[in-house]
Amino acid sequence: MSTDRRAGPAKHTAKTHPAQQREHWKQDPDEHDYPAAFDYLTLVLPNTQAAQLVAALRDAPIVHRKAKDLLRASRLVLLSKENPHVAMDLAKVRRGGRLSPVLVVRGTLAADVAMTVADGYHRVCASYLLDENADIPCRLVDSPS
Repeated sequence: MSTDRRAGPAKHTAKTHPAQQREHWKQDPDEHDYPAAFDYLTLVLPNTQAAQLVAALRDAPIVHRKAKDLLRASRLVLLSKENPHVAMDLAKVRRGGRLSPVLVVRGTLAADVAMTVADGYHRVCASYLLDENADIPCRLVDSPS
């Protein structure tokens, strides 16, 4: 681990194994991800704004972003493989399962507001641990004005 002063995860030099390089993402988020995103968003926004964002996330196209960039933009710490939820996602991928795309709300650089992972933080960390340069499918919407 390096002592880089930037926010975001420290350098990670895990090797990527061929079995880990295969596609391990579903095409669309699981239905239960949207209520989970709503529950989280209502902790930081009024219910009406959270509902509007979740509706926008349902309609947003899938875009792909690198695991390392999602962590940096969100300013979240990388959870270890020992975290129970990360461990479950890693085990799912090892068994050949697919992870649900993540739901994110764009940050605002000029206002120093980080990107919000509305649902999928553990999946982002699991994917980073497999390959920090892997493209993660996301539904990405702008933050409320």
